[in-house]
Amino acid sequence: MTAVPLGLPTVRPQPAVPPQDPLRWGPTFPTAAHGTLADGQLRANLRKATHTIRDKRLAVTAELPDWEALRDAGAGRKADAMARLGQLLVQLEQNVTARGGRVHWARDGAEANAIVTALVQATGAREVVKVKSMVTQEIGLGEHLAAHGIQATETDLAELIVQLAGDQPSHILVPAIHRNREQIRTIFTEHMGDAPADLTSDPAALAEAARAHLRARFLRAKVAISGANLAIAETGTVAVVESEGNGRMCLTLPNTLITVMGIEKVLPSFADLEVFLQLLPRSSTGERMNPYTTMWTGVTPGDGPAEFHLVLLDDGRTRALADEVGRTALHCIRCSACLNVCPVYERVGGHAYGSVYPGPIGAILTPQLRGLGHDTRDPHDPTATLPFASSLCGACYDACPVKIDIPTALVHLRERATHPDGHLAPTATAGVMLAAAAAMSSGRRFALAGRAAALAGRLTGGRPIRHLPWPGSLWTATRDLPGLPRATFRDLWARRTRRAAARGERP
Repeated sequence: MTAVPLGLPTVRPQPAVPPQDPLRWGPTFPTAAHGTLADGQLRANLRKATHTIRDKRLAVTAELPDWEALRDAGAGRKADAMARLGQLLVQLEQNVTARGGRVHWARDGAEANAIVTALVQATGAREVVKVKSMVTQEIGLGEHLAAHGIQATETDLAELIVQLAGDQPSHILVPAIHRNREQIRTIFTEHMGDAPADLTSDPAALAEAARAHLRARFLRAKVAISGANLAIAETGTVAVVESEGNGRMCLTLPNTLITVMGIEKVLPSFADLEVFLQLLPRSSTGERMNPYTTMWTGVTPGDGPAEFHLVLLDDGRTRALADEVGRTALHCIRCSACLNVCPVYERVGGHAYGSVYPGPIGAILTPQLRGLGHDTRDPHDPTATLPFASSLCGACYDACPVKIDIPTALVHLRERATHPDGHLAPTATAGVMLAAAAAMSSGRRFALAGRAAALAGRLTGGRPIRHLPWPGSLWTATRDLPGLPRATFRDLWARRTRRAAARGERP
């Protein structure tokens, strides 16, 4: 598919502050995971939270006899939208503009940040309130605004916790999933200036402290910034779904509303909402419906914001769209169901992925947004290691409400990561794979390899091997090598055949 027509922004950009990109400068996934695995409290927090959300999702999806049909419908609608994305985005722009809004096109994060900053500066505001938004975190909008003297306050409770702690989100739905109640109390008392002196770790008390802290900001804010869960091309409608009511406050009270939206969020028709407003809440929070679903179409005099700006962000999405296999990552509706069933995520947490998009979906989305196979040539680049952050168990595919085949995409991206420019990268892993391919491509060589493994099994007594010299240490540094059998299957079968023949029986 051809690239989306990205026109020049309608506001003169300010000097850009490049968004932080930990994937370019941070550790690889194996290195980061090594550190987070050592945090016992983190693992306990993750296990409790993910299992709770997982059980709730299973309960509410089991109530619907047509759940699988809904998944099929969601997958089909997303595939259709991606197939004609350019047409739908032009239609969306026309309908938003016709209803009093303004649309701005951003090729990348730096351009989007510059556009949003200029829009805020044009209002004279030095403070904005934000609705939880993955895409604004993706581009580092908060840091960019701060660099230009504009304070952006996160209004989602979990996002507020992360912001006050100077932390990074570790989950798509529950950004502070790695924090427990006592840790949150400490963050509030140390970093939230108006927190009660006698604040306890009771959830109701913590929520009340955050509510009081945010209420004043809601009432004085002139500008709000949001993301978007969905946008409808045929009407120009934008939708945000949330559970706390902070989104409703941001989307209705300020005079100016700026929405930053990844171009993949567009859907063709208003009727499509019927499918996704059933899939999303059940898959994300385990609820039958979201407590707050806010939809707006342009501006309405005397009702809601007087100015509405929609920033449509590419930032690598059209590049991902060009990959026939990898493009399915753009179907994601950010429900986080795949994170809650992933055995890898449950143990290492979101920070190990070095991206705002963690877990299985992050392992296939982030490398494509950052250019895996186009500008990644170092196999130790974090973008190249993310597709390997999976056991390929397939639980993510079973949980995904729009049936993204994440395991297939992971294997596809692994091949791209190990074959930059179409040639196998010279690494220790590649050497092992080449040796395995050579052994498995010949019956004789495979038999010899099996006998060698059986000999090693007899020498080690069949016990697990915890330490090997290099290059075997690349494996045993993070996992044990299972005990090797003392005999090959071929040897066992030959022995059984001989015994059966001696008894005059079939083996």
